[in-house]
This record gives sequence, C-alpha cells and structure tokens, in this order.
Amino acid sequence: METNQLTVVNPPEFGRPSGFAHGVLAPNGGRMLFVGGQIASVGGGRVQTDDFLEQFDLALANVVTVVRAAGGRAEQIARMTIYVTTMKLYHERRPALREVWQRHLGSHYPAVALVQVLGLVDERAMIEIEATAVVP
Repeated sequence: METNQLTVVNPPEFGRPSGFAHGVLAPNGGRMLFVGGQIASVGGGRVQTDDFLEQFDLALANVVTVVRAAGGRAEQIARMTIYVTTMKLYHERRPALREVWQRHLGSHYPAVALVQVLGLVDERAMIEIEATAVVP
C-alpha cells in the first residue's frame, strides 16, 4: 500500500453505502491532520449567504483548502462530520449537494457522520464541516 493511499472498509453485510464509507483505514507512515469545523466564511470572516447550497460549497471548499495547505489532497480526507441546522434542507438539496461534492472531492467518499444541531457559532451558518485527513 502506498503511504498516501486510504483503504475504504465497507463490510458486505452492511450493503453498499451511498455518499459515504463505513470505515477508512489509514496507511502506515501517514500524518493525521485534524481540520477544525469550517463554515461558509471567506477569508475567516462571517457567513455572507443564506443559501444552503452555497454554504455547503464554501464550507467544503474551506476543508479542502486546509488539507491542501498541509500538503495533502482531497482524496486523503479519511473522515468527516457534517453539522447542519436543518436536516430538511439537507434532504431537499441532496441532488445538488452531490454536484458540489463531486466538484471538490470527485468520487472520494470518506467515513461521514451527518448531525443536526440547534445552532452554530456564526448565527447565519447552516453548515459546519470538520474532517480528519491522512497526509504523507
């Protein structure tokens, strides 16, 4: 196994997951990068849009930016927790979210948890994404 390659673990008895992996095994020799929660801010400022899809796009882009700043690539993200303030909007926008996902991560699907919360640090934020990547 290459030092920078993750191995997806999807037990056959769980069935095929859609849009996530049940588990991701990190390779020997990789360094763990813990990406703090990213919201739809630009340049570390406050959220400027009330559009759910735009917020998802910006938050995901911010996660990938942190990974790249550490010398990694999007496909080295091993796990991700997505916090949303409304599960209803997430489900309604899911087809469009797939396009945003593919633009930033292609067909890479890390282990993902999706959690609904009452609120986030920025009152306008509807989405926050934290992640763990394994970079060489």
